[in-house]
Amino acid sequence: MQSYPTTKLQTENVVRTFMARTYSWMTAGLALTAGVAYFTAQNETLAMQVMGLRLPLMLAQLALVFVLAGLVQRMSSALAGVLFMVYAVLTGLTFSALLFAYSPAAVISAFATTAGTFAVMSIIGFTIKRDLSAMGRFFLFAIIGLFIAMIVNLFFASGTLTLIISVVGVLLFAGLTAYDTQMLRNMALSGVTGEMAERAAINGALSLYLNFINMFLFILRLTGGSRD
Repeated sequence: MQSYPTTKLQTENVVRTFMARTYSWMTAGLALTAGVAYFTAQNETLAMQVMGLRLPLMLAQLALVFVLAGLVQRMSSALAGVLFMVYAVLTGLTFSALLFAYSPAAVISAFATTAGTFAVMSIIGFTIKRDLSAMGRFFLFAIIGLFIAMIVNLFFASGTLTLIISVVGVLLFAGLTAYDTQMLRNMALSGVTGEMAERAAINGALSLYLNFINMFLFILRLTGGSRD
């Protein structure tokens, strides 16, 4: 009878430590992305070079995401951490273009809105009792559908479709934030420790980072408007 509270407290500490580590990695990645984007936008020569290399940079980002998502369990946590930070830098380079396309006030407002929404959905995902694991397939197909709609809209450039895509994108990645948070909490409850826990924390940070970044982009398109 005396061991249950102790075991429960230990489990809570493991979960708290794991989640704190995950969010620390995510926050570091976001801070690095923001810093690189700002620095690049302030350097006209660098910004022009980045614009010229935008396609290779985006392909490199895509490759890194696949490497981290698919091979993270086969690499050391140190290497996974370095690759995650490299991805954050590349994202910052490509995101520097946003500071030319949108006003600083629009970017800051969209970031603050994203941060608030992300925080609320993370809390919901961490505390909700309902099992969200069954929604994994739904989110997968929803992302595929959203991607196809975005490709179609490249050819038609429909303002109505752009609005629909942006709204759906915000809702989708808000839902994914709650889903991923619960999956990470469940992973911590399973007792993952040591090197495996660090790799899992980095992989989880990547998922949350991607949710945040994508939500930010869709919110910016909804609320920002372009520079005059």
